[in-house]
Amino acid sequence: MTTLLNSAALAALPAGVAGPGYDRAGLTAGILHVGVGNFHRAHMAVYLDRLFALGEGQGWAILGAGVRPGDAAMREKLAAQDWLTTVVELDPKGLSARVTGSMVGFVPVDPEATVAAMADPAIRIVSLTITEGGYYVDARTGGFDAAHPDMIADAAHPDAPGTVFGMILAALRRRRAAGLPPFTVMSCDNLPGNGHVARRTVIGLARLSDPDFADWIGVHVAFPNSMVDCITPATSDRERTLVAERFGLSDAVPVACEPFRQWVLEDHFPQGRPPLEKVGVEFVRDVAAYELMKLRILNGGHAAIAYPSALLGHHFVHDAMADPVIARWLDTLERREIMPTLTPIPGVSYEDYLARVTERFSNSAVGDTIPRLCLDGSNRQPKFILPALADALARGLPFDGLALEVALWCRYCAGTDEAGRPIPPNDETAADLKARALASKADPAAFLSNRGVFGTLGDDPRFAAAFAAHLGRLWSEGARAVLTAYSG
Repeated sequence: MTTLLNSAALAALPAGVAGPGYDRAGLTAGILHVGVGNFHRAHMAVYLDRLFALGEGQGWAILGAGVRPGDAAMREKLAAQDWLTTVVELDPKGLSARVTGSMVGFVPVDPEATVAAMADPAIRIVSLTITEGGYYVDARTGGFDAAHPDMIADAAHPDAPGTVFGMILAALRRRRAAGLPPFTVMSCDNLPGNGHVARRTVIGLARLSDPDFADWIGVHVAFPNSMVDCITPATSDRERTLVAERFGLSDAVPVACEPFRQWVLEDHFPQGRPPLEKVGVEFVRDVAAYELMKLRILNGGHAAIAYPSALLGHHFVHDAMADPVIARWLDTLERREIMPTLTPIPGVSYEDYLARVTERFSNSAVGDTIPRLCLDGSNRQPKFILPALADALARGLPFDGLALEVALWCRYCAGTDEAGRPIPPNDETAADLKARALASKADPAAFLSNRGVFGTLGDDPRFAAAFAAHLGRLWSEGARAVLTAYSG
């Protein structure tokens, strides 16, 4: 017998399930969040839930929004349970569940409704979790992709935007016309300089149709950088069944995540912000070093284990970490090549951070999967691996293992694992990547010539030679032998 999750259920939640320790009727929305997926509900929504439980920040509740067709289905499911979410923390020492109530609504998935909500003076922060690939970055230049069809369309029709950035511009215009201060734009995506990237895209799009407005945004709108972290697997029947059988709740879209969370934010919010420092958020002047630590050690580590684990037939991340060859490869690559590219942070030990990352990857309760880590490589490699590789090459640091990681990705893109089983496409450019990967068996340059991924990095003869050598050995000897040779 399970309890259907909704507001009425909060009065008598099943034993062992914590609920919002506050009156949700007293909350009002101060943040509009675009991209109400699992990560947002495991991370930012949890921090705010904890803050409200302290009796603080009730004017900073979350109003959800979405711009993709799938967002309408999420809205419908959350509406049926009064915007509540069950968050299960997957601690191997014992699972815990809490119903969070920090979201108080979800705008209809419609551009005009979203623009109108952003223009509401009560909204002082517009936050984004739209994936690393959602910011219209030109991989060849690292700048704004003004030639993308979505950006061309929004520039041509600024009053009928189709993207979140077009909607942000439309809402800022309305606020300016009404004499209202602009909201702060806060990216919560895993991007180097995510605030800078969001700013560049918003201003770049504005400049295509209204240069004066673009200049106004540059002066008046804040885009703080942030570092966000919490491993959050996709929700499947496994998680829904867990919530129903273990905790007695019927939740259509529960979230299961690791018990670790981290959020480091630049304290730049001209229209105010919730006092999140009271629930563990770190506010700093410059988040760049923290962000780089996480992007390279954790996200780069995920990329490093993803492709060899897939080639060797591992499905769960914790099973891959139990493979001594995978675990040793990760540890060696991190210490020998990734960590040396980082500058010290006062009071932070990279050794301790790596140890914690290794522990998190090995958490069997999380059930994170290798296929999830392998997703969207054409967007993730240029953010998590290639910058470290470029740094190492520029500074004369070791780079052989980073070149091996790229070769492993190439071998994976060929479409079969080492047992000959097909690997389902999981990248928006999967067909092109597969064709290049297969061609690279005879000519390794076929893969590295992908300017959309590598820019000019593939032209570096040192990288190209190391990549070609590793790729040849991967095809002839297999991943296990090549990883063992690298790690010693």
